[in-house]
Amino acid sequence: MLDRLQDTPPDALLALISAFAADERDDKIDLGVGVYRTDDGATPVFEAIKAAEQRLWEEQDSKSYLGPEGDKGFVKAIMPILFGDDTGMNGRIDGLQTPGGTGAVRLAMALAARAGITRVHVGTPSWPNHIPIIEDVGLEAVTFAHAKLDGSADGDAVLDLIRNGVEGDAVLLHACCHNPSGIDYTDDQWGQIADALADSPVLPIIDSAYQGLGHGLEEDSAGLRKVLARVPNALIAYSCDKNFGLYRDRVGAFYAKVAEPGMLSAAMSNAAALARANWSMPPDHGGAAVRIVLRDEDLRQKWLAELDRMRERLRWVRAHLAAADNKVEGVPLAHLEEQNGLFAMLPLSKEQIGKLREDHAVYMAGSGRINIAGLTRGNIDKFIAALADVTQSTAG
Repeated sequence: MLDRLQDTPPDALLALISAFAADERDDKIDLGVGVYRTDDGATPVFEAIKAAEQRLWEEQDSKSYLGPEGDKGFVKAIMPILFGDDTGMNGRIDGLQTPGGTGAVRLAMALAARAGITRVHVGTPSWPNHIPIIEDVGLEAVTFAHAKLDGSADGDAVLDLIRNGVEGDAVLLHACCHNPSGIDYTDDQWGQIADALADSPVLPIIDSAYQGLGHGLEEDSAGLRKVLARVPNALIAYSCDKNFGLYRDRVGAFYAKVAEPGMLSAAMSNAAALARANWSMPPDHGGAAVRIVLRDEDLRQKWLAELDRMRERLRWVRAHLAAADNKVEGVPLAHLEEQNGLFAMLPLSKEQIGKLREDHAVYMAGSGRINIAGLTRGNIDKFIAALADVTQSTAG
C-alpha cells in the first residue's frame, strides 16, 4: 500500500533553517525561525521557569498519567490571565491542556467539526499551519483578506463575512500579534467584530499564541474578551511557547465557552474524547512549570519582568526599523512601529529575497515574513543597509 504514496513538498522553513546553518559567513542574519531571541541572539530558558523546574525536580513524586485533560491546575492558572476577573464566565468556560498551541488549534477545529461546523473563514496571510489543520479535520477553509496595503487590518472584510455568515460557518481570529503580518485589529474594530458576531450564527475560534508580546497581558487579550462578552459560544486556543519560552516542551490549552452552564459538560467531554483519540494525553513537564510560576507570587513577578523585557526589545526593533523608513526604496517601514509581536511582512519580490540571502547573508521566508527578534543592536543597521542595497539594485 505504501507504494501509492507520493513525496510531499519539503517544508520551506525547514529548508531555510538548513541553508542558514550551512552558511559559513560570520555576519549572517536569521529572520526565518519564529522564536524569540535576545539582543545577543540567544533563546534562553526563562529564569522563572528554571526555578519552577528546580522545584519540580525536588518535589514531584510521580510521573503517572494525568489523563486527556492534562494538568487542570495549569489550565485554571491560565484562565485569569486570558479571560480576566470573570474567569469562568459563571460556569460557562472550561478547558484542558494540549500539546502546544498547535494541539489547541487542532482540538478546536475537531470539536467544531463534531458540533456541525463545515467551513472556517481564515484571514490571509495567516500562520501556514492553520489551513492544513482545518482541511485535515475535514473542514473547508475559506479565505478573506486580513491586511490592507497600508499596513492596517481590513476590518470591513471580516465584518462582511460575519454579517453574511450562515449556520455551519466559523471564523478564525488571531487574538494579538498576528502571525505573519504583525497587524492586529484596533480596539474599535474588535468592538465591531464582537457586535457583529453577537448577531451572527458564525462561531468565533480565537488563536492566542503571543499574549504579552504586543502591549501587555491585559491589552493583548482585550479583543478576545470583547468577543467573549458578546457571543454565546466560542472556542479558544492558547500557547505558552512564546510568552513562557517553552517551545520544545509543547505547552498549550484549549478552552470552550458555551451559552449555558449546563452545556459545558457535553463540550468538555467531547473535547476530552477527541484529545484521547489524537494524543491520548499531553506532556506534563512544561505545564506543571507554568502552574508553579503562576501560583507563586515571587516567580510570577519574575516571569512578568522577563516578559516585559522581551516586549520592550521587540518594540525597540520596530521603532528602529520605522525610523529608517526613508532609507529603503519601495519598502515602507514606518507602519511597523504600529504593529505587534514577533513578525512583520515586507513587500519584497522573490528576486530581492534571493539577493538578500546571496549577497548579504540575510535569511527570511519567501513570503517576505521576517521574525524581527532576529534583529539586534549589532545587526539591525546591516539589515537596513542590505534592504536599501537590494531594493535599489532591483528597482525598475
